[in-house]
Amino acid sequence: MGRSAERAVAGLCVVITGATGGIGRELARELSRRGAAVTILARDRDRGEAVARSLPIAPGDSPAPEVVVADLGDLGSVRRAADELNRRYGRIDVLVNNAGVAGAASALSPDGFDLMMATNHLGPFLLTNLLLARLAGAGSARIVNTASEAHRYGGRPEPASLGVPAPYGMIGAQRAYACSKLMNVLFTAELARRLDGTDITANCFCPGLVATGLAREAPAVGRALGRLAGTPLVRRPDQGARMGLRLVLDPELDGVSGKFFTSTPGARLLPSVAAAGDAAYQRQVWERSAALVGLPT
Repeated sequence: MGRSAERAVAGLCVVITGATGGIGRELARELSRRGAAVTILARDRDRGEAVARSLPIAPGDSPAPEVVVADLGDLGSVRRAADELNRRYGRIDVLVNNAGVAGAASALSPDGFDLMMATNHLGPFLLTNLLLARLAGAGSARIVNTASEAHRYGGRPEPASLGVPAPYGMIGAQRAYACSKLMNVLFTAELARRLDGTDITANCFCPGLVATGLAREAPAVGRALGRLAGTPLVRRPDQGARMGLRLVLDPELDGVSGKFFTSTPGARLLPSVAAAGDAAYQRQVWERSAALVGLPT
């Protein structure tokens, strides 16, 4: 995608979660450099403001990046952040749900859910729904969710078990992470269906194997990074951000919605996921997610 064929960025209101490091920071850096009005959602205000100050700003009247405090694993924090964003902005042109965690041990969220599922799925699910009015006000808005090829190993969990905390065990952490990434894919597909007929699109992507703090939190991924370090399979954060940038910038994706994009080499050889094409199951997952976060179905 050449620069001449890119969507105009200057003046767009862009909200990015998980932008204090890794892929999210690179997305924020590039979009701010091109003139977007970037707002970072960060758990730690001081860290968020330090990153905001470090971002390049396009010449002219481009606004300085802003920060809103939000812990995606805490539904109360998500609601407060959404309230603040709705007060600040009359429209949001782009929402990038990038924040995520990957841990070796199970933990509880403040609301009593599995922390990984709460942070990676329930928090972004709630945030997106609470910002839909501002996205609708943009005229043509895009929602971009950072998923993973790991979703292919998430199985087909019962919707009733969504967010229920349980010990991870020897391989449970990998499975829990894969399940949370599967939820990203299913959420994107069902959201796109519900937004059909509007000017809002929703897509998700896998950035590939990227050397970020999140990857190092997951033991299996950390071992893979160690084995593959120095090879083309391990990407820098700026390389991992390229597909996300495409989903924000590519005019050829106008009207494209509900899709999973990947830049992982050999992805076509990975196992297919029946749940990714099961609209009834996606609806059940949506309804269960809505019930857990206190939204109407």
